Amino acid sequence: MKAVERVDQFYLLKQLPKATALLCKKGIVQDASCSWLEIFSQSLQDKNHQTKIFPLYPEFLDLEKKLMEHTPFSIKHKIKSSKGTRHLKSYFAPWFDEKENVIGTIVQTDDITSEVEKEQQIDWLNNILETKVEVSKTGWWEYEIEEEKLTWCKETKRIHQVPECFEPTVIEALNFYKPGYSRNKASMLFHKIALSHQPYDAKLMIVTLHGEERWVRITGKPIIENGKTVKVFGTIKDIHDQVTAETTVKEHQQLLSTLVDSLPLNVYVKDLESRKVLVNKGECKFLNKKPEQVIGKTDFDLYSEETAKIFREEDLQVMKHLTPIIGKETASTVHGKTIYFLTSKIPYFDLEGKVCGLIGMSLDITNIKKKEEQLRNLINITSMQNQKLISFAHIVSHNLRSHSANFSMLLGFLNSEKDAEERKRILKMLSQASDNLLETLENLNQVVDINTKTSETKTPLNLKNNVLKVLENLSALLEENKSQVINNISENIEVNCVPAYLDSIILNLVSNAIKYKSPNREPLITINAVKSNEGIILSISDNGLGINLDKYGDKIFGMYKTFHNRKDAKGFGLYLVRNQIEAMGGSITVQSEVDKGTTFNVYFNEES
Repeated sequence: MKAVERVDQFYLLKQLPKATALLCKKGIVQDASCSWLEIFSQSLQDKNHQTKIFPLYPEFLDLEKKLMEHTPFSIKHKIKSSKGTRHLKSYFAPWFDEKENVIGTIVQTDDITSEVEKEQQIDWLNNILETKVEVSKTGWWEYEIEEEKLTWCKETKRIHQVPECFEPTVIEALNFYKPGYSRNKASMLFHKIALSHQPYDAKLMIVTLHGEERWVRITGKPIIENGKTVKVFGTIKDIHDQVTAETTVKEHQQLLSTLVDSLPLNVYVKDLESRKVLVNKGECKFLNKKPEQVIGKTDFDLYSEETAKIFREEDLQVMKHLTPIIGKETASTVHGKTIYFLTSKIPYFDLEGKVCGLIGMSLDITNIKKKEEQLRNLINITSMQNQKLISFAHIVSHNLRSHSANFSMLLGFLNSEKDAEERKRILKMLSQASDNLLETLENLNQVVDINTKTSETKTPLNLKNNVLKVLENLSALLEENKSQVINNISENIEVNCVPAYLDSIILNLVSNAIKYKSPNREPLITINAVKSNEGIILSISDNGLGINLDKYGDKIFGMYKTFHNRKDAKGFGLYLVRNQIEAMGGSITVQSEVDKGTTFNVYFNEES
């Protein structure tokens, strides 16, 4: 009966789902389950072959000694097969008979390959996490609300510069934040998250255990179960270097921005499409726009098409050919006002050395151009005045010398003449000579008066009304000569003039048109006035004798210059007119053709 039971027991052993083997005291396998034999690739069919346990565990040299101690123990080991490496855990325990005598050892083996692989994967993930934490300088923390337990990872402790054994409380953790805003903010966020269930993300400053102030970025996220926060998980990242760098960059940007905005230049940066990506205050002031109204715009959005095309061609030359433009004089018209600049454009390169646009700088030289224009005008006026002075001195010298010689000669005749009638005739000639001298002196005095009265004030005058007043004064002369006057001047045209000069100019030009009429036709005088870029232009045209400009063009405004054989011609009126016009900052030109007529164009200077 016992033999049958023993056979049944061994048969049952073979069917056990757990890999099990029975060893004798010498470590020889007496019997084993099929699963154990399959693990170790063993067979008990050959009765003459004894399977010893020790070769199956070659890495454990003291296994035999451990078995002799007859105490339970376990070992982890691995075997290699065609299916790869298998990880095993074997449990050794004494095998007793019915009298509790040790007769051997029971071995049970578990395949823990999947557990080992999971542990390895977990270790691998933990290593990756630790590496990421170390590289990113981002630590994590966890607070279990019910247990009131706060846990910091190694990186979090490193950020706070505390030892790895340090286990903080919530109060201790909050006290690491810099007193004031940072500590108050951190406390508020931490206590609020449990109630509001809202995550947070903030930049604050901590004071480490070593007293070092450092910027950190903290986040917190609630873990909610059944509508209640049971845990708070968060991160802390050391961003001190980043914040310091950003602050330095902002300070440099502010310094650069202040410097660029303070320059007496218009500064701008364009991209490859000539869109403005940066402008300073000078450029915005010139365009009379806010920065946001200029950024992203091209010159076609800001200037006339003609000007924009010129600027675009310059931009392409700079960016494609890398040819800077330095100190080029340009003109821009904005809001109807033309401004002159000295413009420079240089290529703008990115960090890889590729052209990504251009940098432009423009210096407003409008005032300099005006000064240059004023200087040129002053030089011209000085030259003209010098020429006038020379001419005037020549005239004074010549005319007064002529009068003096005439007086001297007549006085000589008077002294030597005894005849009363002849003396009377000489005295009459002396009286006439005296009148001529007085007239000459009056003319010369009038010219001097015009050129020296710089304080004469110009006032706005209605041009048409002044012309009508002069024509009314000349009505008798016009009627006597059967003259026709066509006055085309608009009623709203005003000129800045010295009143007496304007009347004299109109009077002389109209009376000359009558005086030098053609004997073959009745006088026709046409008066026009137009507004132009140069100011108001007054034109007085006639159909009279005309003047040979090829022959007399350079003498027409000279003193005492006459061009027709008229006894009443003195050659002083046009000389006087030119002096009056130039004294007011204007000019006069003439167009004439013999026997067809003459046109005088008077250009008024509208500046006060």
